[in-house]
Amino acid sequence: MDLPKNKFLQRLAADKTLWGCWLGLPDPSVAEIAAGAGFDWLLIDHEHAPFELADVMAHLRAIEPYTTAPLVRPVSGEPALLKKFLEMGVQSFVVPMIDTPEQAMACVQAVYYPPQGRRGVGTSLARASRWNQVANYLHEANDEICLIVQAETLTALDNLQDILQVEGIHGVFIGPSDLAASMGKIGQGDDPELVALCVDAIRKIKSMDKLAGILTMNDALVTQSVEAGADFIGIGVDTLLLGAALRERANSWT
Repeated sequence: MDLPKNKFLQRLAADKTLWGCWLGLPDPSVAEIAAGAGFDWLLIDHEHAPFELADVMAHLRAIEPYTTAPLVRPVSGEPALLKKFLEMGVQSFVVPMIDTPEQAMACVQAVYYPPQGRRGVGTSLARASRWNQVANYLHEANDEICLIVQAETLTALDNLQDILQVEGIHGVFIGPSDLAASMGKIGQGDDPELVALCVDAIRKIKSMDKLAGILTMNDALVTQSVEAGADFIGIGVDTLLLGAALRERANSWT
């Protein structure tokens, strides 16, 4: 049995902006509906949404038959947690709140097998290796990992160049909401200074030949992010999309 290829890395090879959606509803039917909607990628948000480990596994299984690429944002970069996700088959990570190159390096150590990292070996218990049915899994798994770290504070932007120089990091994802809070402008997603910082960060990431991503509902920021060279952009959240559709339908008849 062959090791499953990383769909996200495969899609990135097309060298075009990839469009994605955030998943916060833990029902796997939502994941399956979203997987068939036409997005390039879907991010399962273990950080803020009420996902348990089994819920993430169910989402991965729901998405797997589709061409859409799954990503997971863990609640933290804690190595034991990342190991759990790796064993269940997660290949692409967006790790939140990375402010320093030391924190980025800790993520590298957690997600890669030696000699590149320190990931523990437990393939007989792992869905990722199809419970030891994937030949050479231990020697090939590192090649299918995509590690994105999330810059969400002014501190992270100050350290951006050093973070990007950490070997094993594929790119940086900009988090405008927390960045606005870090600037003392919480909830001001349209603030011109915030938008300018996000766009400048994307340009810096691309200048280092790394992947750049962002999540935003601000159409102007979406356009500017594309122009700056963003590789992948989150343009929706399942909870918000469902809520908007329900309100629109209700308002059309009430």
